[in-house]
Amino acid sequence: MKRREFIATLGRLAAVPYATRAQQSLPVIGFVGSDSAELYRDLPASLRRGLKETGYVEGQNVVIEYRWSEG
Repeated sequence: MKRREFIATLGRLAAVPYATRAQQSLPVIGFVGSDSAELYRDLPASLRRGLKETGYVEGQNVVIEYRWSEG
């Protein structure tokens, strides 16, 4: 993966909190990749690891939604 593609992908990362469940409101992070998920295998794990360092754990206090444009 090229550096520019990686930076562009991170630039597309947007966090938009909204209610996801009727009883519980969790922030939702939307991750949009410009290629297929196969090219970014390690990136979601890195994102989760970084969020965990700041106190956010997927499924407990934050929801992450991934979308891939497939080129």
